[in-house]
Amino acid sequence: MRIPPRIISVTALAAALLVGGSVTGAANAAPQKATAPHSVAAPAPAAFSAAAVGEICHSALPSQAHDTLDLIKQGGPYPYPQDGTVFQNREGILPKQNNGYYHEYTVKTPGSPDRGARRIVTGDAQQEDYYTADHYRSFDRVDHGC
Repeated sequence: MRIPPRIISVTALAAALLVGGSVTGAANAAPQKATAPHSVAAPAPAAFSAAAVGEICHSALPSQAHDTLDLIKQGGPYPYPQDGTVFQNREGILPKQNNGYYHEYTVKTPGSPDRGARRIVTGDAQQEDYYTADHYRSFDRVDHGC
């Protein structure tokens, strides 16, 4: 019995797309129990790295980010005790480096009762600065030349 292509399981389709294979063979396979969309495994965070790291001109940063970059250049003092601590890169969005390579600094958010979500994360390379406005969900590398 031939199974209509519209009944291909979500799992077979996802597997074919992730592997780069074809889903035509799955239509002739034995029926599988449909998998709920929420149970399909999400790709590892590293799979999103290239898309999540963009670029932002230094001149396009909010003024508070300029203040933070100035403090970093001066070596402090920083307004929060967490500033200057090692950024672990647990999200896997930034390029993979040894522990201790990245450090994070707060970018003040006007009107926020706490540190807010904005940060500058620096790497050990000269002028390797990343800005995040969404608490590490995405990063933009700061282009100091514009």
